[in-house]
Amino acid sequence: MALTREQLAQRVAQELRDGFYVNLGIGIPTLVANYVPKGMDVMLQSENGLLGMGEFPTEETVDPDLINAGKQTVTTVTGASYFSSADSFAMIRGGNVDLTVLGAFEVDQNGNIASWMIPGKLIKGMGGAMDLVASAQNIVVTMTHANKKGESKLLKECTLPLTGAGCIKKIVSDLAYIEIHDGKFHLVERAPGVSVEEIVEKTAGELVVPDNVPEMSF
Repeated sequence: MALTREQLAQRVAQELRDGFYVNLGIGIPTLVANYVPKGMDVMLQSENGLLGMGEFPTEETVDPDLINAGKQTVTTVTGASYFSSADSFAMIRGGNVDLTVLGAFEVDQNGNIASWMIPGKLIKGMGGAMDLVASAQNIVVTMTHANKKGESKLLKECTLPLTGAGCIKKIVSDLAYIEIHDGKFHLVERAPGVSVEEIVEKTAGELVVPDNVPEMSF
């Protein structure tokens, strides 16, 4: 079965390391805050000037005045700090973010990402994604493997305007964990119950498949 939003966040959380400064994009990436491994010290950052985000809020913990860069409500941890978005972008552009988790419309086999607009549709703006993909030390994209029509979002070449070029090396989709190098997708893990054949069928770009593809574990 394809991974749920929560399982996607759980798998991405396995990429966290102790001491990391981590930027979480809007949508599914925000849920990663709920699955930081116990005993691990990471600082979660948002481009609007918040360092020290906590778990995604419940009805009991929600504060409508506390939002991330995507205007989603968030919580904070003890020791969180608030500062201007200018300082926040200085942190990003200075290369001080160890890991960025982003959503995407498309990713291609050369590590290009399209995540900020679909021509002809109203857009809210590109946010901080262009700065993040240019400056982050490590980027993980979390996305659905195919769109609602069943068309692949892992392509030979992106068709939408790019957010960044040659910057993506890791993808956690609802079907698989895939790495990008040498101009190809490389299948590393598959979602529990998902066949290699389904992943191959839904990947439009060139996909390298090893003899043994283990299932993800949570």
